[in-house]
Amino acid sequence: MSQPRAERPQVPDGYGMPDDDEGMLPWSWAENQLLTAANYWFATVRPDGRPSTSPVWGIWHEGALYFDGSDQSRRMKNIAANPRVAVHLESGDNVVILEGDAATVGPPPPRDLAERLAGLYAQKYEKFAYAPAPDQWDEGGLYVLRPKIALGWTLQNMDEFGKTYTRWRF
Repeated sequence: MSQPRAERPQVPDGYGMPDDDEGMLPWSWAENQLLTAANYWFATVRPDGRPSTSPVWGIWHEGALYFDGSDQSRRMKNIAANPRVAVHLESGDNVVILEGDAATVGPPPPRDLAERLAGLYAQKYEKFAYAPAPDQWDEGGLYVLRPKIALGWTLQNMDEFGKTYTRWRF
């Protein structure tokens, strides 16, 4: 996967963002947050336009966020009607936000990918005893978000406010 292009996002005056690139976060920092996050907060839009959010387990793998679920869930019904989603990690101090379109993988997904993801899920969510079988997604239920834009920043104290704002374009 090629590295996304880092830049400063547009923010209102007074947010403390430098005029140069000093303090911007490397993509490797964001990827580490995505790899180690347990829960990913998905924001989707209901068919009537109302927002909907839900925490989701997932796997960051080779530049994409994989997640699963029933097509009868509110989240998946929303994605079927409008694939544009935003995903936010749990932390408000080490922030990573993804924006992009979600899509189904398969069905069935490529067998090697299903085996790899099943193993990663089992390892990551071992304490919850969630270990999907690779064939669990043969009839559907596996999705992927390939981000178009990501945002990130850190906030350990107010002196840091605005200095690390980074946007990545894919």
